Amino acid sequence: MLSHRLEHFTESVICDMSRLAVTRHAVNLAQGFPDFPAPDEIKHVAASAILEDYNQYSITWGGKDLRNAISRKALKYNHIEADPETEITVTCGATEALMAAMLAIINEGDEVIIFEPFYESYGHAGYT
Repeated sequence: MLSHRLEHFTESVICDMSRLAVTRHAVNLAQGFPDFPAPDEIKHVAASAILEDYNQYSITWGGKDLRNAISRKALKYNHIEADPETEITVTCGATEALMAAMLAIINEGDEVIIFEPFYESYGHAGYT
């Protein structure tokens, strides 16, 4: 049996638009499919990581080096001081981050007001 939360989930608009683009041989503006090769520097760093066996799962809130880099960048570009140990979490994307936040603070029976237009994942989560 699945959670009642999943009853509201449907396929995302991005998936639907991507499928339509493929079947109609159209340019897919729904997803970020780059039409250019990755920069050589990124390829070399990725290859080095593989060759150096840098292949372990990171801790659940993101690798320390990445969180430290995010903290430095937030301070440099936005003048935001964020402790990488307690105030920065790395997720696999915006949808995961939003869902984790909502699941952490919203209880069954709580009322949530979401103004339209809203990010498509809010509707799929059953909170609309």
